[in-house]
Amino acid sequence: MNNSELRAVNRAKLVLETAQMPWREMQRYFASGVALYVAPDLDLVEVALVMSEDNATQIQQWMAAGQFGKVKDEQAADWHQGDVMLWSVVVSPWVLVQQRKS
Repeated sequence: MNNSELRAVNRAKLVLETAQMPWREMQRYFASGVALYVAPDLDLVEVALVMSEDNATQIQQWMAAGQFGKVKDEQAADWHQGDVMLWSVVVSPWVLVQQRKS
């Protein structure tokens, strides 16, 4: 299997592991410091794939642009108050969360 095929298989696995969950059920991940925010304009599965490939350069670019990083206290409070549903996927030990555009 070449790199392109392997990447496609890994992407498909991540798609199957992606789910919508209410923030209230995900707060424990936030409390333990493993919840990571993914901006709505990014592809959640692509971000998860890049993380699984340990592509530090791309991750740093997203972080510098404010598109990726630890969920901030203010964001967690807003999601809690609004009882928001988020898309999520696990890239162990991290849980990536994303609020879709309205």
